[in-house]
Amino acid sequence: MIVTTEKLDGKTLEVLGLVRGSTVQTVNAIRDIGAGLKTLVGGELTKYNEMMETARKLATERMEAEAANLGADAIVGVRYTTSSIMQGAAEVLAYGTAVKIVG
Repeated sequence: MIVTTEKLDGKTLEVLGLVRGSTVQTVNAIRDIGAGLKTLVGGELTKYNEMMETARKLATERMEAEAANLGADAIVGVRYTTSSIMQGAAEVLAYGTAVKIVG
């Protein structure tokens, strides 16, 4: 279970620690040029949306794996952050607190 809240209603939690997952993704250089041209006319940059969705999924999976290694039942307080590494490349970081449900 992954939640953005700091607790799970009706559950007693044992904190196991911070878990995180990250990835840096980029788009194909030719698509990047196409996206640059698209900014002239406006519209959705679908290849960038796809890139970011892939990056969020991978970062989440890596965070989940780290929590599983700690024996966690859930991750609470989950947050995502992004940063631009260079033109056409972005880092996505997912982080939260791994917990064990004890009651």
